[in-house]
Amino acid sequence: MSYEDAAKKLAELYGEEFGGKSSGRYRIPQKLLRELLGKKRIYEADISALTKAVFEEGFVLIDMDSFYVVMNANSFVNYRRVAKDDLN
Repeated sequence: MSYEDAAKKLAELYGEEFGGKSSGRYRIPQKLLRELLGKKRIYEADISALTKAVFEEGFVLIDMDSFYVVMNANSFVNYRRVAKDDLN
């Protein structure tokens, strides 16, 4: 499966009901991500390409070592902003 097709599937999952929730952020184990991509191993280049494709769908892919988190990119819009003065 191409990175773009995998990204579309990950984006679709965001809106589906599973794990006791109607929709929203979720985590996917590395093993299932490998199966989705049709690869025996996932390399840094694979994650980079998939991350870019997922972002094009409006989501972020976060590598948590043994699993990956998929979140809506708009989740971060209302986070507090750091100003230059805050760094001093």
